[in-house]
Amino acid sequence: MFALTGKKRSRVRQPDAAGLVEAESGRVLPRPLRRIVRFAVSLAVGRVPIPRHAGTVAAVSFLAATGFYGMSLGGHTQDFAQSTTTAAGFAIDDVKVSGARETSEIDILEQLGLDGTTSLVALDIEEARQKLAKLPWVEHVSVRKVYPGTIEITLKERTAFAIWQHGNDLSLIEKNGSVIAPLRDNKFSALPLFVGRDAEAAAADFDKQFDNWPEIKARVRAYVRVAGRRWDLRLDNGVIVMLPEMNVPRAMEQLFRLQAEQGVLERDIAAVDLRLEDRTTIRLTEGALERRKVVLDQRTKELKKVTDRS
Repeated sequence: MFALTGKKRSRVRQPDAAGLVEAESGRVLPRPLRRIVRFAVSLAVGRVPIPRHAGTVAAVSFLAATGFYGMSLGGHTQDFAQSTTTAAGFAIDDVKVSGARETSEIDILEQLGLDGTTSLVALDIEEARQKLAKLPWVEHVSVRKVYPGTIEITLKERTAFAIWQHGNDLSLIEKNGSVIAPLRDNKFSALPLFVGRDAEAAAADFDKQFDNWPEIKARVRAYVRVAGRRWDLRLDNGVIVMLPEMNVPRAMEQLFRLQAEQGVLERDIAAVDLRLEDRTTIRLTEGALERRKVVLDQRTKELKKVTDRS
């Protein structure tokens, strides 16, 4: 057999119209770039047909993009979306509120800024929820869109536990002492009244201690915090009960016994001092003091007469 030997001839590919391909030993553009360049060359030499009105469409698209970019820079995108979607029939025309006992619908509408032309599409649900959460009585709120033009708002409101008087101001408070809102009317007049600095923070724990003496608790009109350390009770007949700083149950048991055995709270007294464990002091009213003084003077005169006769 004869061995055929020889050099393999190098084949050279002629460059195409775009001049994209060189010799096999040269560099070749990546495939995506080759397609782009080929399309650009074909477009330049007239091989690609251009649809009618393509220039008009391109110009309108360019102007629209420029307009949207300008609105974005100027902060008018929201206004544009609002007016466009409102005109398309998505204006908010119904607001359904549930769970509102103390929060008025007027306050809700004002907080959301609804004016009859607000678009449901453009409404930011999270922003609306945050605004409503700032209302005094609102503890939790959810907001839901119902197309084409309804908002559903569900509220969970805070619960008023008592009235707190600080200075000349009256406020409604929760059990944890948080202030809900100023007291505006007599709707909550049946709630217990706590008076003084720091009284709101200790109100719930102190009030709970009186559950064992419901008869006396029903007669309390105000719990007054004294020097941030102890309490006075203001009863419905004006009597002041002065409680100790410590061991309030012991003092209340003493008061309950005095009331049961002697009806002390029905007498013409100004105050009952229970601050000391070994004694109870009762202070009479001014009228009772005058009457007592008259009685004592009369008794003194009678004793003097008896002494003189002797």
